[in-house]
Amino acid sequence: MTVVTRFAPSPTGFLHIGGGRTALFNWLYAKRQGGKMLLRIEDTDRERSTEAAIAAILDGLQWLGLDWDGDVVYQFSRAARHKEVAESLLAQGRAYYCYASQQELEEMREAARKEGRPLRYDGRWRDRDPSEAPKDVKPVIRLKAPTEGETVVEDEVQGRVVWQNKDLDDLVLLRSDGTPTYMLAVVVDDHDMNVTHVIRGDDHLTNAARQTQIYQALGWDVPKMAHVPMILGPDGAKLSKRHGALGVEAYRSMGYLPEAMRNYLVRLGWSHGDQEIFSTQEMIDAFDLKSIGRSPSRFDFAKLENLNGHYMRQTADENLVKAIEEILPELGAERGIGATFSPSLRDKMIAAMPGLKERAKNLVELLDSAYYLYAQRPLHLDEKAASLLADGRARLDGIAEKLERVSDWSAQSVEAVVREHAEALGAKLGQVAQPLRAALTGRATSPGLFDVMAVLGKEETLLRLGDQTKDAPAA
Repeated sequence: MTVVTRFAPSPTGFLHIGGGRTALFNWLYAKRQGGKMLLRIEDTDRERSTEAAIAAILDGLQWLGLDWDGDVVYQFSRAARHKEVAESLLAQGRAYYCYASQQELEEMREAARKEGRPLRYDGRWRDRDPSEAPKDVKPVIRLKAPTEGETVVEDEVQGRVVWQNKDLDDLVLLRSDGTPTYMLAVVVDDHDMNVTHVIRGDDHLTNAARQTQIYQALGWDVPKMAHVPMILGPDGAKLSKRHGALGVEAYRSMGYLPEAMRNYLVRLGWSHGDQEIFSTQEMIDAFDLKSIGRSPSRFDFAKLENLNGHYMRQTADENLVKAIEEILPELGAERGIGATFSPSLRDKMIAAMPGLKERAKNLVELLDSAYYLYAQRPLHLDEKAASLLADGRARLDGIAEKLERVSDWSAQSVEAVVREHAEALGAKLGQVAQPLRAALTGRATSPGLFDVMAVLGKEETLLRLGDQTKDAPAA
């Protein structure tokens, strides 16, 4: 048997972080088993489904590095097939026309509320003759669900889950306008797509009982099911935007690498001993459903940032610059760079990357820490840098002339000059290096000063130094 999983998002919004994890789990399980992962867009909610949301979902999956097999299936396009299946159940006596009016349904709900009972349809048309049907009511088609016994799901994560059939009512399969309900459409699509494993959030666990009843009524094999606990915020509350319940594209814009995001998501609810860092192949080789916990996971931005920092340090310098360029259209304008790096700036970014990536936790921080490379002269100094330069400007007197005489410009050669200058003043190295850093970068902190000078080059270093020291008062 070929394992077939599916990711089936509704295109009513972005691909949120929980959806990204569900897609990842489906993808990993299919890869581990040598099977396939299919993609189905459940766009039957025509009022809320949008092309923009579909594009965001596809883009989010591609950014995460999760590919799918075959063409994307659009659920709405299969409505005729769903209707055909509902009518086949009707013909077999496993479903029936229900003519209950909206008013009757409201009365049922109100009565249930007053009596403290669950809100369920009371089956009043289950065995009635359609000849009694009122002329002005368009019927729905309901499943003739079993009223005795149990419906059981042997869940790969939750274990054995049992529902008493007396507690489940006859669900609607086809609405009065002829459109299928979600419950029917999912079952028909999963069957027709040969899905063997349904891996999804545990908010669908109750749906599993109802869908199992539809499978059984149709005489179809029920796929194996695995319902994954939800992701909570750090405070244990339902994940919201303030916690990180953002679209996957937002994490890209915030400067996270897809490799780090995959690694972080796989550890939200799944464990493999004490291992925290996984290559993609290691994830595939180790992933199984039995190691998914039953308790909700908590989203932790600090962990994500630390993991992202690790991956950034492991990434080739040129690839990091390419990753920054991918988000530059969103970030470049406010930093005066534009939507792309010039060839000379790109070369400088690559040269500076070993020092830059040691501290940054995301690509946005990385770009900001590279401010000194793209800042326009004369540099705007932040408050701390301005203070350092004001205190130490006098100690920079004469250093430009010494640097001017350096013929072989390198980190080592400029370091020697700065050290010699400090010694001649009887000052500590930091007393010269700090105001010099402020003059050259506009910041109080930066990668190693001598690496900064080497990347800037002799001409730019001297021009910036001149901007900040030419009006200096005499010592």
